[in-house]
Amino acid sequence: MSQRKRKPRKSKINVNSLPKHLRHINLHAAGIDIGSDRHLVAVPEGSDEVSVRQFATFTSDLHEIANWLEKCGVTTVAMESTGVYWIPLFEVLEERGFEVKLVDARHVKNVSGRKSDVLDCQWLQQLHTYGLLKGAFRPPNEICVMRSYARQKEMLTQASSMHIQHMQKALQQMNLLLHNVVSDITGVTGMRIIKAILAGERDPNVLALNRQEECRNSKETIAKSLVGNFRADHMFALKQAVELYETYQAKIAECEHALISHLGTQPDVTDDTPPDSGKRVRARERVRAGIDVREKLFKMTEVDLFAVPGLAADTLLTLGSEVGFDMSPWKSVKHFTSWLGICPGTKRSGGKTLDRRTKRNANRAAQAFRMAASSLARSQTALGAFYRRIRSRTDGRRAITATAHKIARIYYSMLTKGTTYVEAGQQVYEQMYRERRIKALKKQAHSLGFQLYPA
Repeated sequence: MSQRKRKPRKSKINVNSLPKHLRHINLHAAGIDIGSDRHLVAVPEGSDEVSVRQFATFTSDLHEIANWLEKCGVTTVAMESTGVYWIPLFEVLEERGFEVKLVDARHVKNVSGRKSDVLDCQWLQQLHTYGLLKGAFRPPNEICVMRSYARQKEMLTQASSMHIQHMQKALQQMNLLLHNVVSDITGVTGMRIIKAILAGERDPNVLALNRQEECRNSKETIAKSLVGNFRADHMFALKQAVELYETYQAKIAECEHALISHLGTQPDVTDDTPPDSGKRVRARERVRAGIDVREKLFKMTEVDLFAVPGLAADTLLTLGSEVGFDMSPWKSVKHFTSWLGICPGTKRSGGKTLDRRTKRNANRAAQAFRMAASSLARSQTALGAFYRRIRSRTDGRRAITATAHKIARIYYSMLTKGTTYVEAGQQVYEQMYRERRIKALKKQAHSLGFQLYPA
């Protein structure tokens, strides 16, 4: 006699009794898989007859995506940051009032073995529904405009450096060893000599008269390096390299003028001028396109960021265009330095630290902080003494990262708390470090049953 199989009992789960991380937080969420020639959009099931649709990337199609999302009742959208293809759609959806989250591709990696564009957009939509995605930092629109100008200037600077190499190659082929006697061939002395060579001057003693007074090498040494073979083909290459270099320099100046002009349109919070911090700020470090960047940034933030060693106009303009001057997107200074990727790593397992290396990223703001730190190698300041102390026990790369981390913390503190940076000086820093070491040694000796006394 056969027994009748019982049907499996359906589990009665109260949705409200589930843990918070398993509840549907964003009920009206959509996921978009970004592509160069098409976008795949997934909406919650039941919102429309078809939950996944494919759209082209023309502007009319982007507005059609927004119309369909409005029809489906979608309020928030998640998309990956694929190249620059996400920017037009992001801007269209943001203008239409959607909450758009740009997410890191590493955080939405699909299950191994299940990879397709349809599954990707559905996976994005599912993760966003449960509230498991965090949006990447996206600055306000006025900062995005500054960022565009700053990155355009960076691209032109990189292209300009290529033509400097062409100039050096042409000079080396003629055995004109100008780079051996001047630190920068595009400086005042170098460009004067190169322009004189292109004008037809061949006498090395006459060419050496273009030496600037601040140049370290004498006229005789410079004249000795300017004896070479002025072949026509190498002169032609040098002439074109100089013309292209000057063209890029003119475009860089235009880009810098546009950046400073946009910065001038930003509202001021004070009419005061920056106080005397005791640090000598030369005009070439603070004036860009005829505007005093130090005074403008002080009026915008009420803090003198130029008082921090290593921070000058170019570095602060890069930081302003990448992270802005509002630190509210980061909860604390630890979140800020972690986002930059310049804080120690936290790879721990079993109560042991496995790795403390900083994570690798291409953050331009972190690069700016590192550039500021590398300029303090010979600085007679507290930050310079800190850099040299770290450098004495490890390599230069780690010392630069540690100093950049300290500068970033100062930057965050000044903008959030309105604090003023006071330079203590190298001697005060070394004295404080000596006192900390003595205190630590006394504590260690006391734990071993000894006492320390000064000799």
